[in-house]
Amino acid sequence: MMKGISATARVRIARVAIYGIGFAPAAWTFYLGVIDQLGADPMKTLEQTLGLWALRFLIVTLAITPVRDLFGLNLLRYRRTVGLLCFYYALMHLLTYVVLDQGLDFAAIWADILKRPYITVGMLSFVILVPLALTSSNMMIRYLGGPAWNRLHRWVYLAAAAAAVHYLLVVKSWPMEPLVYFAIVTTLLAYRLFKRLRGRRRSRLASA
Repeated sequence: MMKGISATARVRIARVAIYGIGFAPAAWTFYLGVIDQLGADPMKTLEQTLGLWALRFLIVTLAITPVRDLFGLNLLRYRRTVGLLCFYYALMHLLTYVVLDQGLDFAAIWADILKRPYITVGMLSFVILVPLALTSSNMMIRYLGGPAWNRLHRWVYLAAAAAAVHYLLVVKSWPMEPLVYFAIVTTLLAYRLFKRLRGRRRSRLASA
């Protein structure tokens, strides 16, 4: 059945499927909230679940290049889709806090940003993700130009680091799970740094 479908159509179908699967955890979590099955502190559970999925999709986005380099599995055509899922979950995480938790009390929200480090760091991560999401289309790549677009989207590394720190600070007792996510993000960022430094070294040797 798929043989008669063009490669472009197959990619589009795969992207739609990724969105469908990707939004399933959010739909299930909101459903559990509606039927009052999110535990003793449903607001906290909802916020943390959405935020955790945002971090998971951010990790998957960062892992696509190492997976290609190390295992030869090229999933770059789906990186934008996964990256947007990360942003949508981060947006739902933020809206849950701003609307449902704080009731649009912007004075209280601003006070939280100033006095609670985990919210400050989390807001930093989200603010970085906004321009990355807004410039994710092919039209914006052409408008900005490849080099400028690449420089802008390297800010995703800071967003990932901030998101991992945010998760560590939210879970004050520091159980194993946030430490594992922090270690994964650190490893992926270290791989990027190593690859960049090795590329520069090879360039210097070639020019010499």
